[in-house]
Amino acid sequence: MTGLTVSRMDFGNFMRELRTHAPRPSVLAAATHIGVSRPAVDRMEDGSPTRLGDLHINALLDFYEPDAETRAKALELWREVKAEEKTAKGQAAARGIWKAYKDQVAPNTRKFLRLEGIADHMVAHHPVIFPALLQSADYRRALDRVSESDLSPVDLERRIELTMKRQVRLDDPKFRLEAFLSEAVLRNWVGDGPTMQKQLDWLTSVSERDNVNIHLVPFTAGVYRGLTMLAFVWLGFPRGTSGKTLPTMVYAEGAIGSVFHEHDEEVNQYRQAIDGLRAVALGEQGTRDLVMKIAKEYAA
Repeated sequence: MTGLTVSRMDFGNFMRELRTHAPRPSVLAAATHIGVSRPAVDRMEDGSPTRLGDLHINALLDFYEPDAETRAKALELWREVKAEEKTAKGQAAARGIWKAYKDQVAPNTRKFLRLEGIADHMVAHHPVIFPALLQSADYRRALDRVSESDLSPVDLERRIELTMKRQVRLDDPKFRLEAFLSEAVLRNWVGDGPTMQKQLDWLTSVSERDNVNIHLVPFTAGVYRGLTMLAFVWLGFPRGTSGKTLPTMVYAEGAIGSVFHEHDEEVNQYRQAIDGLRAVALGEQGTRDLVMKIAKEYAA
């Protein structure tokens, strides 16, 4: 369902832009005009599935008053969404890899997994633990045994299964991952020595892929922009059929929850943090050398 999701995001982004230039640009006014709730319009603009139909979309376009060419383009994008939705119906693979594990995934994480599946570029910053895309099975198992101690053995293995399926994303040469890891990530013991050694061996292996760049931020880096930020993932998306670049999003993780940042001023703060990380992080060879050094310590 990747194509459908990209198409929905592209269509929603196009319609949001039309609304912001309409005589009455508020979401509430648009929703009231077509007789639906405000969240329904919000979901449509976010690229999420809705129950809006042809009559609703045409009524929105009447309300937004675009020129004939722009209206035709909006309807073309809408037809693409519907065509791909029709094609995707009944296909098990179209439901998204996380659907079979939805009882193991928090609601906000489901949105992130959907976006992770269509992003063409991600920049991850993790100061404490390895991100899921870079976790070995044993590392994830040891982590969940402590952080989710009430999980049944079956659900624990399902969590690991989902993590491994997510990592298939790294096999796509059109997808790029850039990860900044604090040295603390490598030194925080998760499981035992052999578990950590295998985790670092896996990290070394995956870093050899052309589409994966891993950089360590050593303890000696000092103070830098981004030092005080918790874990976050910056998501970039491909251009839609409309030719417009889909808006960048940032998924920021907290101790007991997470939040999405989509406004330019918020995203720019994370972009500046990424620039700060790049300025102090080790290069590929320096990262490889430090990983090998710490791996030997675990093997001793």
